[in-house]
Amino acid sequence: MQYLVSVIDDTAGLATTDEMAAIDVFNDRLRSEGYWVFAGGLAEPTSATVIDNRGATAIFTDGPFVEAKEYLAGFWILEAPDLDVALALAADGSKACHRKVEVRPFR
Repeated sequence: MQYLVSVIDDTAGLATTDEMAAIDVFNDRLRSEGYWVFAGGLAEPTSATVIDNRGATAIFTDGPFVEAKEYLAGFWILEAPDLDVALALAADGSKACHRKVEVRPFR
């Protein structure tokens, strides 16, 4: 089963050099143990564009969809046999990136 591990940040700063090194080690582990599907870091929320095309014309709005103290800073998509394994991996990912993470299974 695949799981989305969302990295939650509440600072404007990027990962430190030490955090990036720990993330690289964690990513290498995910690859070598067969859990890796995909991962990525995201630019700051102010770089977002929200698009609403539910009406007659698409509306494009600069900035994040919601104003919040915390935001999605990055993610991992993992392939794990069950939720317990995904949660254990996510705990290690949280330690590596020094941020909170949220785990959600794909449908």
